[in-house]
Parts: sequence; C-alpha cells; structure tokens
Amino acid sequence: MSNEISNESREQPVAVKAQRAHRGFAAMDLARQREIASKGGRAAHESGHAHEFTSEEARRAGRKGGQVVSVNREHMAAIGAKGGARSHARATARATAQSVDVALPKTLVSESALRPS
Repeated sequence: MSNEISNESREQPVAVKAQRAHRGFAAMDLARQREIASKGGRAAHESGHAHEFTSEEARRAGRKGGQVVSVNREHMAAIGAKGGARSHARATARATAQSVDVALPKTLVSESALRPS
C-alpha cells in the first residue's frame, strides 16, 4: 500500500468548516473574561513573573521599533504626507474661521483630532 495521496482526493473541494459554538473563555461574557484576566495579571505581579518596563527599557524598545519601521521609506513618506495634510487642513480651517470671526468646532482644534484613529 502506498502513502501517496491519490489525484482524486486532491481534486475534490475542501469542505468548509462548520461553525462551532463558542466554548470555554470565548463563550463567557466580556465582564467575566476581564475579571479572569485581571486576576491573572494580579497573580503574575504578586509572584514576580510580570515584567514592568523601566523608562529606559521603554525608551530602548521604542527606539528599536522606530529604527525598524523607518527603513521603509515609502511608509515613512506616507505617514509624513498624512500628517502634513492634517496640519494643512487645520491651518486652513483656523484661517477661514478667523477671517469670518466664527468659533471653530473643537474637533478641528483639539489635540485628540490629530491622533490617528
């Protein structure tokens, strides 16, 4: 008997997985999941297994990530263009509002509007 798969079985379509009911952690409501996860986090800290970054470790990690992502020049250019477009839109909105003496909506001037969503 051969261990090879016959051509017939290769040509048949793959069956779509049947939807299964959620079990275990996935079946719990969100509040219960958070409660359990919180207990796990507390236990890890109490036992000394949880790692808390010092400001220096966090700085090194951030720098390392920045160096990795900045290698892709196209990606960096896209980020800069997006920021420039937002800055230009804000400046234009301010100038327009000042010329007609109208108060701007907070979304155009707040710092939270500048953060990526």
